[in-house]
Amino acid sequence: MCRAPFFIAIAKAEFNKKRALFTSTLDLELRKKLVKCYVWSIALYGAETWTLQAVDQRQLESFEMWCWRRMEKIIWTDHVRNEEVLLRVKERRYILHEIRKRKANWIGHILRRNCLLQQVIERKIKGEREVTGRRGRRRRKLLDDLKERRGYCHLKEEALDRTMWRARFGRGFGPVVRQTAK
Repeated sequence: MCRAPFFIAIAKAEFNKKRALFTSTLDLELRKKLVKCYVWSIALYGAETWTLQAVDQRQLESFEMWCWRRMEKIIWTDHVRNEEVLLRVKERRYILHEIRKRKANWIGHILRRNCLLQQVIERKIKGEREVTGRRGRRRRKLLDDLKERRGYCHLKEEALDRTMWRARFGRGFGPVVRQTAK
């Protein structure tokens, strides 16, 4: 279950409490660092354990744009496109990348250890009801975000080699860049 809407609401409230600081005449880079430090840390609390649905991803991206728009004092009646806002703040969409990076770091940490949580993630512990003939789309699980690129056995092998894991999910695990049709 994703708790993104709950934490987004708390982060927006904190942004509004410190609005004078984030919308002041301070340097743009400093204000961006303040937003990421004070607001995003609240919004992304526990994000490494979330299973993100498409709805949650849209909410997180809209929250990110909400922060940049409030920081630049852009109201919705100005009809400024998201790409223009990102150019003004000299930023790319980064919040989903941050969640994937945190999740990769956490999963790598768990897979390197031999603990109960690893067994739960690998589904070695019985405790789930057997559901046959369930209708609809398969539910997303914790590792689905990382497994989309490769299988689980490759993830586990790479997690055991910390340098390979960091090379794969570290700085090279870049932010999402969306191509918009014009």
